[in-house]
Amino acid sequence: MTQQIIYVCSDAVGETAEAVAKATLRQFSSEHVKIKRYGHLKSEDEIVRIVTEAAYTGGFISYTLVQPELRELMKEEALRTGVRAVDVMGPMMQAYVDTFGSFPKREPGLLHSIDDAYHRRMDAIEFAVKYDDGKDARGFMQAQVVLIGVSRTSKTPLSIFLSHKGIKTANLPLMPEVNPPEELKPAPGRLIVGLTMQPEHLLGIRSERLKTLGLPSSAQYASTERILEELQYAEAVMKSLDCPVIDVTNRAIEETAGIITEWLNK
Repeated sequence: MTQQIIYVCSDAVGETAEAVAKATLRQFSSEHVKIKRYGHLKSEDEIVRIVTEAAYTGGFISYTLVQPELRELMKEEALRTGVRAVDVMGPMMQAYVDTFGSFPKREPGLLHSIDDAYHRRMDAIEFAVKYDDGKDARGFMQAQVVLIGVSRTSKTPLSIFLSHKGIKTANLPLMPEVNPPEELKPAPGRLIVGLTMQPEHLLGIRSERLKTLGLPSSAQYASTERILEELQYAEAVMKSLDCPVIDVTNRAIEETAGIITEWLNK
């Protein structure tokens, strides 16, 4: 049975949320469930990364976030990705406010100020969702960044991560049977980035994906021959576009995003 994960998140140590999670596990046959704790969270990027991981693994989140901006972002990201997130402290704090008319030491505020930067960010997030996975080739003409690569090279999570930085990002899966669209070509103001991965690492990821979907491991999608064919084809496309390429093997999404952001700012 595939291991299941509960993500415990806190801007402090995380002991409270973990204690609640452990108390819950004792009520179930939970030998295949793992608790993964993230403490001292300080940035919105960390929240986005954790929720993205939870969406990928099919887990859920238990959190105690006192900082209102992080708490609201957790709710927003969980809703957007369909991840179940349990706010351990929020209801209790709200009950205190409603009953006693007092406020926590860190007064709740808006997640974002309504300014140009906020609107750019929201537009970029909507753009990433709309033009994910090559849904509409017209998006390549409007994107600031276009990510290309074979299946399971982190194109979608990276697109979402970049969108939270206000960068309009589209992505396209490369397959030998499908020619890249005419809209995918170098143009001023647009950065095309190729994502690649070592074959053996990609094989492991695809094999796990098949297990998650309940499909046989013998499927062509996770065969060494198919993976090598796709990678060779993708390499040829990237060379024809003369675009920079990043090997994402064992590379964190934040690191890849940082490289792309640096290229954009040159």
